[in-house]
Amino acid sequence: MALFYQLLLHSALLILFFPLHFPNFLVGVSSTTLSIEIDKEALISFKSQLSDNTSHPLSSWSQNSSPCNWTGVLCNYLGQRVTGLDLSGLGLSGQLSPYIGNLTFLESLQLQGNQLTGVIPDQICNLLRLRVLNMNSNRIEGTLPSNITHLNELQMLDLSSNKLVSRIPENISNLNKLQVLKLGGNNFYGAIPAAIGNISSLRNISFGTNSLSGWIPSELGKLNNLIELDLMINNLTGTVPNSIYNLSSLVNLALASNSLWGEIPYDVGLKLPKLLVFNFCINKFTGRIPGSLHNLTNIRVIRMAHNLLEGTVPPGLGNLPSLRMYNIGYNKIVSSGERGLDFIITSLSNSTLLNILAIDNNRLEGVIPATIGNLSKNLSFLYMGGNGFNGSIPASIGNLSGLQLLNLSYNSITGEIPNELGQLEELQELSLAGNQLSGSIPNSIGNLTKLNNIDLSSNKLVGGIPISFGNFKNLYSMDLSSNKFNGSIPKEILHLPALSKVLNLSVNLLTGPIPQVGNLLGVATIDFSNNQLFGDIPSSFSNCLSLEKLFLSRNMLSGPIPITLGDLRALETLDLSSNQLSGPIPSQLQNLHILQLLNISYNDLDGVVPSGGVFQNLSNVHLEGNEKLCLGFSCVPHGNGRRNVKLYIIIATMVALILFIIAMVLVLYINKRKVKVTPSMLLKPNVPMISYDDLRVATEEFNKENLLGIGSFGSVYKGHLRQWNTIAVKVFDTLRTSSLKSFFAECEALRNSKHRNLVKLITSCSSVDFKNNEFLALVYEYLSNGSLEDWIKGKRRHANGNGMNLMERLNIAIDTACAMDYLHNESEVLVVHCDLKPSNILLDEDMVAKVGDFGLARLLIQSSINQVSISSNHVLKGSIGYIPPEYGWGEKPTTAGDVYSFGIVLLELFSGRSPTDENFTGDLSLTRWVQSAFKDKAMEVIDPQLLSLILQDDDPSNARNHNPQLRCVDAILGVALSCTPDNPNERINIKDVVRQLKAVRDFLVKQYV
Repeated sequence: MALFYQLLLHSALLILFFPLHFPNFLVGVSSTTLSIEIDKEALISFKSQLSDNTSHPLSSWSQNSSPCNWTGVLCNYLGQRVTGLDLSGLGLSGQLSPYIGNLTFLESLQLQGNQLTGVIPDQICNLLRLRVLNMNSNRIEGTLPSNITHLNELQMLDLSSNKLVSRIPENISNLNKLQVLKLGGNNFYGAIPAAIGNISSLRNISFGTNSLSGWIPSELGKLNNLIELDLMINNLTGTVPNSIYNLSSLVNLALASNSLWGEIPYDVGLKLPKLLVFNFCINKFTGRIPGSLHNLTNIRVIRMAHNLLEGTVPPGLGNLPSLRMYNIGYNKIVSSGERGLDFIITSLSNSTLLNILAIDNNRLEGVIPATIGNLSKNLSFLYMGGNGFNGSIPASIGNLSGLQLLNLSYNSITGEIPNELGQLEELQELSLAGNQLSGSIPNSIGNLTKLNNIDLSSNKLVGGIPISFGNFKNLYSMDLSSNKFNGSIPKEILHLPALSKVLNLSVNLLTGPIPQVGNLLGVATIDFSNNQLFGDIPSSFSNCLSLEKLFLSRNMLSGPIPITLGDLRALETLDLSSNQLSGPIPSQLQNLHILQLLNISYNDLDGVVPSGGVFQNLSNVHLEGNEKLCLGFSCVPHGNGRRNVKLYIIIATMVALILFIIAMVLVLYINKRKVKVTPSMLLKPNVPMISYDDLRVATEEFNKENLLGIGSFGSVYKGHLRQWNTIAVKVFDTLRTSSLKSFFAECEALRNSKHRNLVKLITSCSSVDFKNNEFLALVYEYLSNGSLEDWIKGKRRHANGNGMNLMERLNIAIDTACAMDYLHNESEVLVVHCDLKPSNILLDEDMVAKVGDFGLARLLIQSSINQVSISSNHVLKGSIGYIPPEYGWGEKPTTAGDVYSFGIVLLELFSGRSPTDENFTGDLSLTRWVQSAFKDKAMEVIDPQLLSLILQDDDPSNARNHNPQLRCVDAILGVALSCTPDNPNERINIKDVVRQLKAVRDFLVKQYV
């Protein structure tokens, strides 16, 4: 009986157990399945917000498979939930889906290195398990979600290099497990919240390149685990709290480019024993260099340039074996005694990794010690200019075999240039200007074949200019002015192909005739004034197509002014004064439309002074000292001269009228005969035609693998022809009604065009294909770096993964502007492109830009009233976003329309935003968006890829002015906005665009001098 009750009790417990537990087991299985399905749907929704792309890196994301097998997805060990999402560096574009908030088990979200746009959805704050949130290097906008501080499991928050405009939340301390907080490269504004000092786990704070203001909160001094504090390039002011110097774990302390002031504690090196980077440049710090910094045996970077520091360099430099950069330039540092520089140079000999030494523009004096040759063989940049050094240049400097830049300019150095400088084979820039150097230039200097800038001006050098200077094939600037050079000008230096800035030989004792100018196609300034040159002015100056300033004054030049000077369309200043020139003033000088100053005074010129061009305003023309010159009818020698002149005018008018009538009759006759123009008539003479079969073989049967792109005209293929190597074949879709017109437009536009920044048209093909259908194609040179559009959108990058830097973008802008200037002002027939946009700007292997696709081009003839198109077609021409407003009103194409399109391209190039971006709706356009931020928030509109490259540059030359590269971008955006007013009459001229952009480039180049 007892056994029966026991069995009954067990049965009852078993019955109770199953209803409670077995159903829960079933529910658990169902819940797991349901949970992974929720995560799958969230991820599919996330993918749907990304731009459609057939080669999408998320192609493995399919409804038919588990998310745990998808690219970048990490699940927990049972495959029940998604816990990690790593899609970094996949080139994704589009916006973040709010459904991301349904991944409630997510612990890591890494989306860095993509092209994501839009805002951070508020739903991201549902991810309460999130420990890592990394979205750096995208294009995310808007503000931080208000409840982002609810993610209190967060250990890393990296939103750097985006376009966020926000304050840092005051309750940021709620993220009390945070270790990494990176918000740099955005537009965060306002003060740094003091509450950050309560996040004791913080190890890395990076707020650089924002618009933060106010004082640095002293509460940051409580972060005892902090190893990096980056507050560079903001608007912070006040003194640095002493508490910051108590953060003994700091490895990187960067406060550069603010308005901080006060003295740097002398014991800072003792308080921060682990410091590797100390960057305090471009502030207002006073006092002395802290001697304790020289006790930091592991430190790598010391930058204190552009402050108000004074006193001597403290001892201890010999204790820094890991030092890579020592930059104390642009302060008030002094040296003690004649040998005061010895200890600096001798001590730094122990820093065998030293790459940059900048002590320029201080108050240092004394002799440069011979021990300078013992400095690091890794030393690349040596800045010592703008001090008071005397004595000679030690021969041992030739031991610095890695030197790329040597600047000893504007000191009091004497003696001769040592022959050993010729051993510096890596040298790219040599500046010894403004000293008292004597003797001749050593021939060994000609061995420096990598030189791109040499400045020996304002010394006492004698002898001839070495013929070996003709070896400088990379040289863009040469200044040998204000010396005592004699002999003739070596013809070799007039054939330097890269010379693009200055060739200045003025104020010397040079004699003989000026040799024929060779390949100086890109030089901007030539100055041979104040010498003893004689003979004729060479007509070959007309080869210098980019010449802006030509100075030949105060010589003994004779003969006439060459009429070929009228071909220098870029010329702004021409000074031929104080010579022995004779004959009339060439009327061709009237064609120099941007000439601002013409000085031909004190010569022996005669005849009538022209009345057009620069001569319309004689305040810009200096004619004095030419007694035989006369103005207007004052030149007629006899009393009846006026009547004769009138008669000549009447006869000339009648002849012109007769010629006009004959021309009109010929035009009508040709139209009546309906002469059919063939491609061979449109191309230059002696250009070989090519057959369909040749192109079929060259493109491997027009293989899709050789397809470079598809446009409204047809397709472009890559091909290989023996006589032209690699080519680009543009095949027109003859079924489209506009294809033939586009074909002939390109032929006509390019038949007589020859410019380095225009895509070269090699030949054409007008034939039939194997189906006996009409076949039209144009053969162009192949440009290996694709289109500018590909680079702006990040589809192309350099081998190191970087996009275009500032100089590359600026050079591309100048190349494009020069091409348009040529089409508008210098080609035989004025050409309006009508479709300038990034996809029509191609880049060769050296990143030289060339404008192509002239399918919509219009050729204009000059009228006395305005510009008139030879086409009467009023159809709207161009691409949406780049078309000037007046074309939409029915106006004909003009050069001002091309200027507008160029301005839009320029805005896109430097902002990274297309004019057709979906965010530009209603009255908001790319132009208005940039205008709204131009004055106060310019950094907000700079392409984040470009901004990150600017800000990671550690070259001390960037400290020459406050954020010089950012100032350049501001100037470029200003030029772009000058191109894009709605009223075409308010737009800048393309000639002025070229001039202003080149001025920006000159400024930028100076920052590395």
